[in-house]
Amino acid sequence: MTVFDIEIDALAGGPARLDAYRGRALLVVNVASRCGLTPQYAGLERLHREYADRGLVVLGVPCNQFAGQEPGTADEISEFCRITYGTTFPMTEKVDVNGPARHPLYAELVDTADAGGHTGDVRWNFEKFLVAPDGTVAARFAPTVTPDSAELREAIEKTLPT
Repeated sequence: MTVFDIEIDALAGGPARLDAYRGRALLVVNVASRCGLTPQYAGLERLHREYADRGLVVLGVPCNQFAGQEPGTADEISEFCRITYGTTFPMTEKVDVNGPARHPLYAELVDTADAGGHTGDVRWNFEKFLVAPDGTVAARFAPTVTPDSAELREAIEKTLPT
């Protein structure tokens, strides 16, 4: 089983169909609309637009587990992202990324270590997981690693399908 085999719904309802991204690199990010890191949406959208033709999909995964910073409904989240940041990348339903109700997507992701050696629970909003085209987790990045960072961009370049 890989990330691409996991079922999760889209923010707008219905299945998100992660299997449709098989063969592409996938950047999975737990997002929130009322966080100090929320401006990262702009950088995530730039990554999505810049790398989409080369095989990268940015996938936003709303989560309200960190200080209640994503309290909105699916419609409110979608409208906020579209109006404030012009986001066009796909978004999933709001899920738990930690704890007993952790979504299976995050159960598959969290065993990967970041550059500092951290594994396990997601620490905060905007933690990033880079999934290779074969569905394996290639890298993990702390919430403070911005979408424009050289560290993230270099990993994306190495992970894009050839």
